[in-house]
Amino acid sequence: IVEILIFSLGLAYRQRREKHAQQQANFRLRESELIQEKNQLEASRLQELNDFKTRFYTNITHEFRTPLTVIMGMTENIKNHEEEKTLIRRNSQNLLQLVNQLLDLSKLESDTLTLQNTYDDIIPYLQYLTESFYSAAAQKNIRLVFYAEEKAVPMDYDEVKVQQIVYNLLSNALKFSQQNGQVVFHAGKTEIDGASFLKLIVKDNGIGISAEHIGQIFNRFYQVNPGDDHTELSTGIGLALVKELVDLMQGKLTVSSEQGQGTEFTLLLPITAKATASANTKPVYGDKHQDRASSQQATTVLAEAATAASGEEETRHDSDLPELLIIEDNADIISYIKTILGQQYKIYTAANGVLGIAKALEIIPDIIISDVMMPEKNGYEVCDMLKQEERTSHIPIILLTAKATQADRVDGLKHGADAYLTKPFDKNELLVRLEKLVANNRQLQEHYAHGAPATTAPTLDDIFLQKLSEQISSHMGDAQFGVAELASAVHMSQMQVYRKLKALTGKTPSQFIRSQRLQQGLSLLRKGGLTIAEIAYTVGFNEPAYFSRVFQQEFGKSPSDYLK
Repeated sequence: IVEILIFSLGLAYRQRREKHAQQQANFRLRESELIQEKNQLEASRLQELNDFKTRFYTNITHEFRTPLTVIMGMTENIKNHEEEKTLIRRNSQNLLQLVNQLLDLSKLESDTLTLQNTYDDIIPYLQYLTESFYSAAAQKNIRLVFYAEEKAVPMDYDEVKVQQIVYNLLSNALKFSQQNGQVVFHAGKTEIDGASFLKLIVKDNGIGISAEHIGQIFNRFYQVNPGDDHTELSTGIGLALVKELVDLMQGKLTVSSEQGQGTEFTLLLPITAKATASANTKPVYGDKHQDRASSQQATTVLAEAATAASGEEETRHDSDLPELLIIEDNADIISYIKTILGQQYKIYTAANGVLGIAKALEIIPDIIISDVMMPEKNGYEVCDMLKQEERTSHIPIILLTAKATQADRVDGLKHGADAYLTKPFDKNELLVRLEKLVANNRQLQEHYAHGAPATTAPTLDDIFLQKLSEQISSHMGDAQFGVAELASAVHMSQMQVYRKLKALTGKTPSQFIRSQRLQQGLSLLRKGGLTIAEIAYTVGFNEPAYFSRVFQQEFGKSPSDYLK
């Protein structure tokens, strides 16, 4: 009985274990099935998202191309206005290039972008592509060199795809190279595991890429330091497209860089001979006049930006026009503002914050328009420095930027900006802002012209005028104390004193000195005890008759009439 009981209990326990194990197996199977279903759903969702992105890229780029076609076509119907037409064409071409890059990315994602290879010598083509960048490099004093180890490398290649790759690599090299830098484009052949490759190297000695960013520069839409106002931003499309095109060609692209020392891109493309030879066809780059002009359109912005860095003023400088300084690193924005304001202002330009500050201190302009995101120093730093500098504290500054949030506006005003406009800005709004600032300047001139005291804590402008008055007062009896002596006493150039004093009071330095002498003469007349001639000599006039004449011009009465 005991044995039967023990056997029964053991059998029951075994059956329970087997049932539990079966339940666990069923549970794991169901869990695996659920995970598999989830993965399939996730994969399907990702595929749908990729399909949507591809359709979106394709549709939006085609939608962009329609108005671009109209813009570029209608531009040719405009008579005269050659400068404006050139600006429209160039920017339309640049936008079209970005659109084409997006379209190529979408085709790569959907596996519909194919190579259109021809068999030809690639070395002359690479030389030609490099030549189209010579003018842009020269404008920045960058030495651009193309060096080929081989006299000829016949191979299969897609001219359009190679052009896109070379354009992006050389554009980046020039963009991130400093003045007087060097960019080397090297071409040669190499053998890897018995296979022949074209080896291309683009090397610069520019700003370089930090280790934290170098692994991500081929990611789409990735920007190095996107929030740094000192860094020129890009779309993040170019290098991603280069990487995709190289992969499409079954090549390899690598990059090495050291921050502050430069960057080197190395490209390997397989050398094959499967395509039809192009000996009987005219290559894309054969028409030097037409195609070189087309290729150079894309690099003109770099050249013009470098030209703008010189800060040279326009040749049309009427003496009675107010002076405007534009601090902006985008040459096309400068050109656009010139078309709006060129008839109303003498326009000076500077291509970055450091040059802008130096130019402002040199010429003391009537008004400044400054971009916010610029190399060297950003617009906020420009505002801070100029508003805290005695020579330029009075100059109205308009900040112009793509940062459009309310917080950005407030931040700009905190740095002392007198107005804040967001890109794309409205032409009429810019004109109204300038008119208002000019009107405010007139009110400021009336305030100081009448000697009105500061109602709050004295500003830098109040302190500046007080310094001038003190210097004139301390040399009141010295008839030889003039503009040169006054400028030297306050440690400024005569032009700087002239520009600031004219902006604040509407008077030239000589008029301001004379006005101060006449005010002192009026005070002495009120006190009495001195003849008109004695008063004239006391306040620095060599001729009493001249003193009487200018006194009447200033106060509406002659000294003798005033005494009566």
